[in-house]
Amino acid sequence: MSKELSQKYYKELVDLENVEGVESQFLGLLDVQIESVSDLEKWLEDEKELMFKINEAITGHHLDFYRNTEDTEIKSTYLHDQQVIHPLLLKYEAKLNEKCCESPFFHELDEKRYGLMRRVRKSKVKLFREENIPLMVKEQELCTKYSEIMGGLTVEWEGEEKPFPFIKSQLDHLDREVREKAYHAMMSAHRQIKPDMDAIMDELVRLRHQIAKQAGFENYREYMFVEKNREYSVQDCYDFHENAEKHIIPAWNRLADVFKNKLGVDTYRPWDNTAKLLKKPPYSEVSTLMDGVSEILGKTDPYFGERFNYMRGHGLLDLEVRKGKGPHAFCAPLLVSGDIFVFSNFSPSHDSLSTLIHEMGHAVNGYLEFSEHGPFDQHQWRAEIAELYSFGMQLLLLDKLDRFYPDEEDFKSAQREELRYAFTMLFSPLSGDLFQHWMYTNPTHTAEERDQKFFEISKRFGLSPVDTSGFEEEIGMSWAGTIHYFHVPFYTIEYSMSMLGALQLLENYQKNPEQAVESFKKGASADLNQSIAKVYEETGVRFDFSEPVVKQMGDFLEKVIQEIH
Repeated sequence: MSKELSQKYYKELVDLENVEGVESQFLGLLDVQIESVSDLEKWLEDEKELMFKINEAITGHHLDFYRNTEDTEIKSTYLHDQQVIHPLLLKYEAKLNEKCCESPFFHELDEKRYGLMRRVRKSKVKLFREENIPLMVKEQELCTKYSEIMGGLTVEWEGEEKPFPFIKSQLDHLDREVREKAYHAMMSAHRQIKPDMDAIMDELVRLRHQIAKQAGFENYREYMFVEKNREYSVQDCYDFHENAEKHIIPAWNRLADVFKNKLGVDTYRPWDNTAKLLKKPPYSEVSTLMDGVSEILGKTDPYFGERFNYMRGHGLLDLEVRKGKGPHAFCAPLLVSGDIFVFSNFSPSHDSLSTLIHEMGHAVNGYLEFSEHGPFDQHQWRAEIAELYSFGMQLLLLDKLDRFYPDEEDFKSAQREELRYAFTMLFSPLSGDLFQHWMYTNPTHTAEERDQKFFEISKRFGLSPVDTSGFEEEIGMSWAGTIHYFHVPFYTIEYSMSMLGALQLLENYQKNPEQAVESFKKGASADLNQSIAKVYEETGVRFDFSEPVVKQMGDFLEKVIQEIH
């Protein structure tokens, strides 16, 4: 393994190979006598400390695996966590939750500090069934198999074997022939792995439906709304889908007409929907990317730049494309170290620049929370809040992209592309959410029906302006490229909710940049025991995805794009 990959960036304060030792620590917590509120609070702190240690070790092993899926030793450690430690955690977390909830002092805990924790614990007690543990372990094994397949996926390109993310980056290309060639190459790669993807998803749907039924729910969707402790209903989600289709899609179609004219094409095909109108990628080497991102983060706020430089200097960024790396990009908190790790699989493209800024929004949010409140509990993390600061960071840096695009026209094109991406976040995650509602409320569906439904929903939303004739099958199977459907089911709609908040932040930034940045930092360091709406309020925006707000933000976004034009 290279020196970079062997650098230790997390702490292993608990030996997960020593299963008896781990179990004895859980048993010790279960044996503690709790005879007062202060005893319960002390017990909760001891439990938190142990969970943080275990979480950091597991997170580190997960990152090690994603950084090098082909290393057999790393994979063995990762699988041990999944197959041995994960079921142990599920078993003892349930026992600890039960002990906590049954304590006579549970309801005497301070509401402001412990109210969210109490609600989450009650939900977990309601959901837990011991017979679901082996099903959840199998679920994780299937997700690992998905990551291995995607991490090892390569495509032949101009006589060379290239990692899949490289081919995907070619969809940005200004040359239409290159885009079309890349699109066909991607679809060919998808077709090769399609039988495996269908088998994995068929089994995941079956397992998840069984988990929900054994927990007393009609289907997995109902189960997940309780598991996520959502502060909104299923009907609220459906209303959001409809509001976006009514107000955002017509604007998206208008924007597509403008984009089609700029591309100089008569027919808007699937490979035209991705072009960036940029002459070349914003960087050629990852070091150049990091230099530029450091600079524009620092210009927005010195703290932002300082955090990036710290992460870069401490081996907390792994960004470049490598064969054997896992797919996609994500941000992982290391709760004992008080650090954040950003993982990605980047080839030079505008999307990779945008994604790094997005992940740094998560990282800054994490560091601000650490400095203000210490490491956050798992129950405090909510995607609707986390994604506000990642999208918010992208929009706060919109006016500094000239660092990567010194040519004025390229600079404007890059800004338009960021805003066009913001448009997609107002409907694409909703189409993904609707797809998952359908999948898990129709758990006996076939692979063919799944593809047909995905095409149908895609055509209603993002592909509305695109001529998809002849590519129905390819589009229908492209759901397999979305990691969320496998690893984090029902985690998509939060992107659209938080983008509405991020657009409000951009609106505030245009009026008063300094105040908007300070509001960002205030919200990003807010007490996470509050409701989602309260955290948004501290950021100077509203957690609101009603029809008036959807229309208002859609109109604002379209206006900003026109002004740049």
